[in-house]
Amino acid sequence: MNSVVLLPSDLLDAARQLADTLITHRALAATAESCTGGLIAATLTELAGSSQWFERGFVTYSNASKQELLGVPAGALETHGAVSEPVARAMAEGALQRSRARLALAVTGVAGPGGGSAVKPVGTVCFGWAIGSGGPVPGAVQRVVVETRHFDGARDAVRAQTALYALLRAREIFSATFAGAAQAPA
Repeated sequence: MNSVVLLPSDLLDAARQLADTLITHRALAATAESCTGGLIAATLTELAGSSQWFERGFVTYSNASKQELLGVPAGALETHGAVSEPVARAMAEGALQRSRARLALAVTGVAGPGGGSAVKPVGTVCFGWAIGSGGPVPGAVQRVVVETRHFDGARDAVRAQTALYALLRAREIFSATFAGAAQAPA
């Protein structure tokens, strides 16, 4: 039986790099996705053996699902909107706290072709990465990084660029967190 590759090689390469990092640290990852609709989780689970380092994924497209599944405060959604750094932060923290993961990554954005505004045009994506302490309290947050980026192109291009950036930065942030901890004085 022939294999059909559905995902771009750069996405799969980024997933492999993140997987190697997670395996090295004996850590699990979780995703919280809105505009990518599960693309990041699908990319991670495309790799054989992903159950060693991928714990779960949340697809929270609606505001209600963000609140119900991830605990995103209604006030953050009302004040800042779904596509905002406070919501991306809450999504990442919520995924971390509702899983056994040590790394949670979250994305929320406007993939297009509609839905954009002057303030948040199509291609605007907010990211959140939460790192767990790995201590005795599961889900305890050690560090959170949030960023907003803008990607050009049609819906599929925005989603693919979002997934790639989320995976690459997840590896950078996770690695830097533990490199810093390894260099800290005892």
